[in-house]
Amino acid sequence: MSRVAIFIGSLSDEEKVRPCSELLSTLGISHTFTVTSAHRSAERTEKLVEELEREGCQVFICAAGMAAHLAGAVAARTVKPVIGIPIAASALNGMDALLSTVMMPPGFPVATVALDKAGARNAAWLAAQILALSDPELDERLRAARATFAAEVEAAAAKLEAPKA
Repeated sequence: MSRVAIFIGSLSDEEKVRPCSELLSTLGISHTFTVTSAHRSAERTEKLVEELEREGCQVFICAAGMAAHLAGAVAARTVKPVIGIPIAASALNGMDALLSTVMMPPGFPVATVALDKAGARNAAWLAAQILALSDPELDERLRAARATFAAEVEAAAAKLEAPKA
């Protein structure tokens, strides 16, 4: 059973979204990573959402560029949380995708993260936080990761502030 589904609108998005899949794997979260399109394969998208939801998928992550309707198309077919990753894929440098992803009608929300790789990582973190609401072991792994982040900042500060000889 995949707890999370990652959909990319085009194979060309894979490099920018791969960090999402890698982080979910590191956190021990089972997931599906595939290509589907809101426009070019609407029937495939609908079928995937139905099948994955039936199998227990709890969060959908959708990445797309330009018109970026994938997250909205998925949100229209599920009441599970949907996270959108806008991809910079046009002359507008992702602004088109950002606006398409974030501007959803009432009742069909899409949690939208940053563009490209930074957004892919945060989509994984957000999905993990959603899952951790009902998974105490995952909650502990997230808290441990946050403690590591804090320790890294303290170490960097100590290194920078150390007197120079």
